Amino acid sequence: MVEKLTVSSSPHVWSENSTSKIMLDVVIALLPATVGAIYFFRLNAAMLIALAVITAVLTEMAIQKIRKQPVTVSDYSAVVTGLLLALNIPASAPWWIPIVGSIFAIAIVKQLFGGLGQNFMNPALAARIMLTLSWTDQMTQWIKPGADAVSGATPLSFVKGVTAIPSKAPDLYDMIVGNIAGSMGETSAILLILGGLYLVYRGVISPKVPAIFIGTVAVITLIAGGFDASYMLYHVFGGGLMIGAIFMATDYASSPVTAKGKVFFALGCGIITSMIRLYGAYPEGVGFSILLMNVAAPLIEKYTAPKVFGEVRK
Repeated sequence: MVEKLTVSSSPHVWSENSTSKIMLDVVIALLPATVGAIYFFRLNAAMLIALAVITAVLTEMAIQKIRKQPVTVSDYSAVVTGLLLALNIPASAPWWIPIVGSIFAIAIVKQLFGGLGQNFMNPALAARIMLTLSWTDQMTQWIKPGADAVSGATPLSFVKGVTAIPSKAPDLYDMIVGNIAGSMGETSAILLILGGLYLVYRGVISPKVPAIFIGTVAVITLIAGGFDASYMLYHVFGGGLMIGAIFMATDYASSPVTAKGKVFFALGCGIITSMIRLYGAYPEGVGFSILLMNVAAPLIEKYTAPKVFGEVRK
């Protein structure tokens, strides 16, 4: 009897975890931030989250049926993409924004390059950047938490171009718990940290990348702010640093797998984020930094790969 072998691309790492288990853990880790978004931004947030997730799942299912491939929506990867995208858009966004974003994330960034594990950048993050560049007004109309949908500025906009926190800026405590304007999943740092701790506990992610990413931003902004700890903490807890460092920079498919590569990847993300925040025209730099380092990931892996045992020197 001849047994059939399954041939797949490297790396060949054995693990008891399946894709569905890993993705389900990510969904569970995102639940605190998701519930927080609905609590802070009410009904419209729930609608946008539902539209993003449903569109992502239906798009993946449709493309796989068209290409006559096995339908793999039960692995929860499309759910994760839709949920991450929803948490990266403002609660004031029109209903079609999460639909267009999810279609782009799944059809273009994920499936066009071969599906799960073949995408060279994070689909949800790429979709967010696409939406921001294409429909800037809709993607930057921030509202404060509550039922009144009052417009408000994000915390990072208050410290853009300055090295001290203005008196009218949101309180640091409000940034930690989530009582601020911003994208739905960026507002509460504590809820994102809880999700990150769950992923570390479950062994889904290593704390190395988030710690180095966040630590690099902390060190650079501490120096830029004249060693003002409050200014540094404002950059750490403000914007998309937590959701980016914990849930996007740790993406298996688009980040390096080598130990040294993870360090350089996280350092690059932190440096680029800080430079954009401090000196760029845009108040936030997390999304751009991760995408740039996603593109550089193959090159990083090339020069950080461990030596092969028994290799003959040329």
